[in-house]
Amino acid sequence: MKEYYIDCDGIKLHAKLDMPEGKEKCPLCIVIHGFTGHMEERHIIAVQEALNEIGIASLRVEMYGHGQSDGEFRDHTLYKWVTNALAVVDHVKTLDFVTDLYITGHSQGGLLTMLIAGMCPDSFKAVLPLSPAWMIPEAARAGQVLGTPFDPMHIPEMLSFGDRELRGNYVRVAQTIHPEEEIARYRGPVLIVHGDKDEAVPYAYAVKAAELYADAHLVTIPGDTHCYDHHLEMVTEAVKEYLKKH
Repeated sequence: MKEYYIDCDGIKLHAKLDMPEGKEKCPLCIVIHGFTGHMEERHIIAVQEALNEIGIASLRVEMYGHGQSDGEFRDHTLYKWVTNALAVVDHVKTLDFVTDLYITGHSQGGLLTMLIAGMCPDSFKAVLPLSPAWMIPEAARAGQVLGTPFDPMHIPEMLSFGDRELRGNYVRVAQTIHPEEEIARYRGPVLIVHGDKDEAVPYAYAVKAAELYADAHLVTIPGDTHCYDHHLEMVTEAVKEYLKKH
């Protein structure tokens, strides 16, 4: 494992590169956490290990305001995350061992995966949104994000999410984003993995995304939660089987 930082316009993004054994050249998958997450979460590490098992390098990266990357959680926005992810894609293209590129992300990282795939459709061999929270912009326009209500026309300067605070700029940015436009731009293979008892992102959004994509496969994890608390092995198996074919 190699640990380092990727520069994004002066912002340091914490990254860990895990290589499969015995490979000098191989595909690589960018792995991105969720809204309040980081690269050491159980489900993120499980995906990283699954990738390595089938000969794919993984680059776990923490976005602005998360983990050991620069910035404060309360100041992060989807625009900042998009800029971060584009810098990561540019960085990966400088790595001479990479033969093909994939991207996966969980929850808000899944939404980010959808956005970046649409922006860079020629860069990825396949993309893998996991429990993708692509309803965030729609919810922001309706006046509710992750259970916190607000007036969508008069956004407060600070919002509370449990024990965390977030600036109103997060909502202002989210309101301008339309994931369905980026879904339409990406024509390559897509694997969506979603628990049908997800308490944070309704399963119906996974079904809708699978219908909107040109070439999508939806794997439903029966009875499972947003972070796959019960059947994580089904998630990793789905990832491995899909990427073996793509």
